[in-house]
Amino acid sequence: MPGSVSLSGFVAAALVVLLIPGPGVLYIVARSLSQGQRAGFVSVLGLSVGALVHVAAATVGLSAILLTSATAFGIVKTLGAGYLIYLGIRTLWARHASAGVDASAPRSLYRLFTDGIVVSVLNPKIALFFLAFLPQFVEPSRGPLPQQVLFLGLLYVTLALFTDSAYAFLAARLRRWLGGRVMQGPLPQYAGGVVYIGLGVSTALADRH
Repeated sequence: MPGSVSLSGFVAAALVVLLIPGPGVLYIVARSLSQGQRAGFVSVLGLSVGALVHVAAATVGLSAILLTSATAFGIVKTLGAGYLIYLGIRTLWARHASAGVDASAPRSLYRLFTDGIVVSVLNPKIALFFLAFLPQFVEPSRGPLPQQVLFLGLLYVTLALFTDSAYAFLAARLRRWLGGRVMQGPLPQYAGGVVYIGLGVSTALADRH
């Protein structure tokens, strides 16, 4: 395990990164605004489980493939971008297809969870982030490097679980505060659809630097 100085520095740096709203936070906020606090928390869990895949990949060095292989990066990037854009179009079309209040049928908690996993796993930026971020706090003199990378990765995911949950809670509170016709109308669905499509485009334009 890294020393106390490196560990405290890692926690501080990780919190700074996590508190800055990024694609994951926008995804969670969109879910919380459209379906409420429980949906937001389930989405957080899905993203966290997906992040564990990247932690495992970073631990065994598989993330390096995405950094060195343009083909591998392109495949993962295309799949991730396509899925996000699909979610956005599906959200927008569900509301457009019918004039009824319940046209945009809420996704089940299981689907919210699996969607979070897929979005996280198919985001190459997460893999590259772990590959670039974690090694800065590894100390070769403190023991086997894979074990240190694994520990730091798990710690990061744990911190993300708390910060992302805070965003889900705040977004759900905003949803309840707005309440009434605003949240029952098309605004949450349209906003969520635009967010998903924006995340997909952002992922599609990502490069390996």
